[in-house]
Amino acid sequence: MAIAEDIAQLEVDLRELIVKYEQYFFGIEKREPLKLLEDVERLARRYRNVSIPNTMQRFKYDSLVASLSVHKQKWVRINRLIEDGKYERDRFKMALKAGDAAKKPARQKGATQDQQLDRIYQEYCEARRACNLPVEKVSREMIAEAIARQKPAIMEKYRCSDVKFVVVVEDGKPRLKARPKSS
Repeated sequence: MAIAEDIAQLEVDLRELIVKYEQYFFGIEKREPLKLLEDVERLARRYRNVSIPNTMQRFKYDSLVASLSVHKQKWVRINRLIEDGKYERDRFKMALKAGDAAKKPARQKGATQDQQLDRIYQEYCEARRACNLPVEKVSREMIAEAIARQKPAIMEKYRCSDVKFVVVVEDGKPRLKARPKSS
């Protein structure tokens, strides 16, 4: 019966080890749980070369050893990523520590896009009035839709990162013209 108890203990310790490593990677635990890892490995090695007559116990033991092996490979890989500064959870924590500074540029970019759309809409309406064309049917949404429809094709055609739209008058009619921006 010692085999059954050892397998049950291995299962409990392995679960605890997995939780401790997750806490370590989240930053809750300050140190890697190496002592617990050593204890679990020692317990797993105990029946490596021993014949376990009960098939269910042998299957359970083999499954736990395989799970330990898979988790160890994952932990080594994550530790290597942490050392290289490429681990995503660490980046997330650093962004949280940086505070709102990381969030502000995204908001400012959205705000500047809205401002640009407002500017283009105003210029387009002024150009229509200058050409004695009605502006009642022109809406901000229509301009936004036209830009959204044209922008991806222009970016792909000219292989640029952004497109600037300007209003020009050609043949007595205002038109939106796209100018590729490389930066």
